[in-house]
Amino acid sequence: MGRGDKRSRKGKITIGSYGKSRPRKTASKVAAAAPVAPAADKKKKA
Repeated sequence: MGRGDKRSRKGKITIGSYGKSRPRKTASKVAAAAPVAPAADKKKKA
């Protein structure tokens, strides 16, 4: 398993593909953290 292997991380970097061993970085984690705070306000009962 090395640079020529499509299933390994080094192979995916060489080929330029993505998958289980080399997932794409997403910015959605930062965006998903913001809506969590307003959800706590909805649970308050007067």
